Amino acid sequence: MPMDFAYLAGSVARLSGVPVRAYRGGEELCRSFPVELPRDPMELCRAEVFAISEHVGYYASPLFHYYGVLNAGEFKLVVGPTAQIMADEQKLRELAFRLDVPREEVPAFTEGMNAIRRLPVETLLQMLCTFNYFLNGGEKLELSDLAIREEEQTLIKSGIEQRRTSRVYEEGAQAQAHNTLAIEEALMSIVRRGDAVALRRALASAPAIRGGTIAGDQLRQLRNTFIVTATLVSRAAIRGGMRQDDAFSLSDAYIQRVELLTSHSKIQNLQYNMLLEFTEQVDKLRRGRHATKLSLDVANYVRHHLSEPVSVEKMAEELYLSRPYLSSKFRQETGRTLTDFILQEKTEEARRLLRYSEKSLSAISAYLGFSSHAHFSRVFKKYAGLTPGEYREKHR
Repeated sequence: MPMDFAYLAGSVARLSGVPVRAYRGGEELCRSFPVELPRDPMELCRAEVFAISEHVGYYASPLFHYYGVLNAGEFKLVVGPTAQIMADEQKLRELAFRLDVPREEVPAFTEGMNAIRRLPVETLLQMLCTFNYFLNGGEKLELSDLAIREEEQTLIKSGIEQRRTSRVYEEGAQAQAHNTLAIEEALMSIVRRGDAVALRRALASAPAIRGGTIAGDQLRQLRNTFIVTATLVSRAAIRGGMRQDDAFSLSDAYIQRVELLTSHSKIQNLQYNMLLEFTEQVDKLRRGRHATKLSLDVANYVRHHLSEPVSVEKMAEELYLSRPYLSSKFRQETGRTLTDFILQEKTEEARRLLRYSEKSLSAISAYLGFSSHAHFSRVFKKYAGLTPGEYREKHR
């Protein structure tokens, strides 16, 4: 009896509240989206998703969005994206930018993404295991049977960084228990300061440590240690100026991921990446200056509105200050005007996009909320010393 994949896709979408697509031999048969999305975010990771050949597997995007995959012969069912905690508005706008969503449709895209039902990846995979039983001859799979796949950043993949990580976290015969607290305090201090250079140096030269026993088996011990580290590092980042909801969301996403890892090396690398990401996030907020509460509030606001024309009036309203007081106080504390700070932050984001994306100059200009390409070029040259085109050519 032929399988009605359109019916199956619709049933899974209604059951999960998550977009579903069905394919045969690589060609799309149908899709069922319970939300309106101008562009399918899976377009950015189609190759990674289609590389999954196991009966049930998953792909985790850099934003911690999950795509569950079910293979049955020449048919493939892809469910996603979903997450237990969806990315914030700024990250979703960046995702829309990478997907070339027209500017006027970006609000609809972010609204659609936010309307997708949140599911832990374990729930998503358990659901696919149930359907797998019927589609693959009664095969009974458990979560522990599934292959682990994750998006590894270049830094994590580096063999050099892996060796550095293991120097910190591997237990060695010469390890001394009493140094654990000192190393922990040193690392948390580095995260709180946002000093990524010091973090790499510390991880490269720190002695081996022996932590306390907090589980009955080695894998659970590694995961529990990771969770403790995530708790400590998120609070260190908050003390360094990161917003609580940002820090806790990022911590939760990492904890969700580590629970699916079964490799000692992958857990070590993920822990290194977590430490580095929190440190770099704090660094972006502080920019090496002596940060005050006001300057951190302003930096957090700008960071969450990089892809919009940043309104000082709206910022002052959100910070419960008058616009004149906000402007004068910020200049008094930092020596810079709000306009200078906002444009410098947009220039920094433009540098990143020019170096690491293939988006056109006009697309980057529009994404960052500039009124025109000419305005973008003038601002960029003022703060970077080169035009956007010259900068991209230099750093290709």
